[in-house]
Amino acid sequence: MINHSKEVLILTGPPGSGKTTTAQALARQPGSPKVHLHSDDFWHFIKNGVIPPYLPEAHEQNAVVVDVLKEVAARYAQGGYFVILDGIVGPWFLEPFRSIPVPLHYVVLRPPLEAAIQRCKERGGDTLTDPEPITALHQQFSSLGPLERHALPTEGYDRAETLSQVIRAVQSGTFRLA
Repeated sequence: MINHSKEVLILTGPPGSGKTTTAQALARQPGSPKVHLHSDDFWHFIKNGVIPPYLPEAHEQNAVVVDVLKEVAARYAQGGYFVILDGIVGPWFLEPFRSIPVPLHYVVLRPPLEAAIQRCKERGGDTLTDPEPITALHQQFSSLGPLERHALPTEGYDRAETLSQVIRAVQSGTFRLA
């Protein structure tokens, strides 16, 4: 039973790490009411003039989207929901979320690079499948400095095991940001 109302979990990692699959499963767990915010949707809301978010020239666009995500997450959490925000929210995007006046958990899923690339290729559709930006994003999450304790290696885990590890991480309180 997951009872974390009025809290926010940022579930992140490189493309293909299992963020969305895990977030969807977590949101269906019994307990407090939950909201799943799929951050990719917020970039897809931009219909004209969108810049792929992994490109350097997308900085201003990304800052706006992150600020909107922060506001939405805060409002849901203040309304009594456990908010599960999944997306590529690296340490470079965390500062706006730190101003949310509710407990904030940060869990970085860390699969092996080969597994992440393979998952991205298998998804297809309009998702990222190019190994070059996937590799670059994977490298950005490979060394988190002072946030390294927020990394959750997922090598060898199936979906259920990953979900179980995320639940333990949140319930332990050790993945909360100060």
